[in-house]
Amino acid sequence: MTFLVTGATGTVGRLVVEELLAAGQQVRALTRTPAKAALPEGVEVVAGDLARLDSLDGVFDGVEAAHLINFAGDDYSPLPDGAGLVKLVAEAGVRRITVLGGRAEGELEQALDAAGIEWTLLQPGEFMSNTLRWWAQTIKKEGVIREPFADRLSSLVHERDIAAVAATVLVEGGHHGETLPLTGPEAITLKEKVAILAAAIGRDVRFVELTVDEARAKWLADGMGEETVEFLVDALGNTPEIGYTVLPTVKEITGREARGFAQWAAENADAFRE
Repeated sequence: MTFLVTGATGTVGRLVVEELLAAGQQVRALTRTPAKAALPEGVEVVAGDLARLDSLDGVFDGVEAAHLINFAGDDYSPLPDGAGLVKLVAEAGVRRITVLGGRAEGELEQALDAAGIEWTLLQPGEFMSNTLRWWAQTIKKEGVIREPFADRLSSLVHERDIAAVAATVLVEGGHHGETLPLTGPEAITLKEKVAILAAAIGRDVRFVELTVDEARAKWLADGMGEETVEFLVDALGNTPEIGYTVLPTVKEITGREARGFAQWAAENADAFRE
């Protein structure tokens, strides 16, 4: 029995591979750059791109279940032919699908519904791993975080927990047609997040709260486009209830408690040190 993981070198995909291996499963990993994959021994690495159906010849052959992402490339653009992708999946006889939602539901999800394949949508909240992208270099260089909305709450989710849920659903099934919102075990403010990270790395990290206009200017100066900046202002300044509501989904699916931000910070402390 083979399990296919797409986006296999990404933040979550790499961990889905590890979780399936730990469960004793045979894993095929799809990546656009196999030579750079650096995945664990025993994984069958294949080249392909979900945005290019002509690159997927034979990729789904013999696959029992597959983990898909519903976006293409690093810019999170929608898959250009979700229906065509589902047709390939169905023709290969894949029985079960998990979809990691990086964007709003669209053609892929509609096609899965129409195809009658058992599938489950994973809908994580804010990734703890985003902290690396946004803060690591700034903390190493300056020891200061400058952001707006200091008291914004977020129920951050550990990327390992997302992967564990995906692997469990792929192996065990039983969640057809469900959307599984995934959160961490607590909702913390931005100021609390900085304090937890500072404790983990053993260094003072100062927090400076920006006004919205100051944040806009900073993000534009950092090279972000205006559309992205306005998205951030809205998303961070008007976080929907789901973004700070703690849910038990991780424990319900995997049987163990979700990992907190303090654990994530301890695991990744070296990335924030000089």
